[in-house]
Amino acid sequence: MKRLAKIRLIGVSALLAALTVAGVGAAAASTAQATIAHTAGATKAATLTAHSSRYGRILFDGRGRVLYLFARDRGGRSSCSGACAKAWPPFLTKGAPTTLSGVNAKLLGTTRRSNGTLQVTYAKHPLYYFKEDTKPGQIKCQNVSNFGGLWLVVAPGGKPVR
Repeated sequence: MKRLAKIRLIGVSALLAALTVAGVGAAAASTAQATIAHTAGATKAATLTAHSSRYGRILFDGRGRVLYLFARDRGGRSSCSGACAKAWPPFLTKGAPTTLSGVNAKLLGTTRRSNGTLQVTYAKHPLYYFKEDTKPGQIKCQNVSNFGGLWLVVAPGGKPVR
């Protein structure tokens, strides 16, 4: 009798452990899929909005993710590709980008990247995400030098925030 109870307890423990591991794996897979969807491609029509942050009002995408500019970019063209674009995924669109509250639609534009994708620009600055900003509102890399230039959040007037 005691042996049967012990076997059941071991079986239940093993089942709970398996479910816990499966749950963690599913959560990790879900996070990985969200990250891939976030960085892999363009949305139908990108959306920009402005929200308050510890740096004042700055630009975010329609899902609340902060957008950066790369101070090394010139003439409205991106100079970030390869490893740079993996760390700093471009903010892409497949249609004409749109604005929400606090954003000047006249400053909104696009630029064609070397791989043919369309990147959103604001005041002629190509816009990017930072791959480690995984949550809406998260700002982990403001005013950081990386890949030969400064990465800065953008004010609604189109100027970089230092």
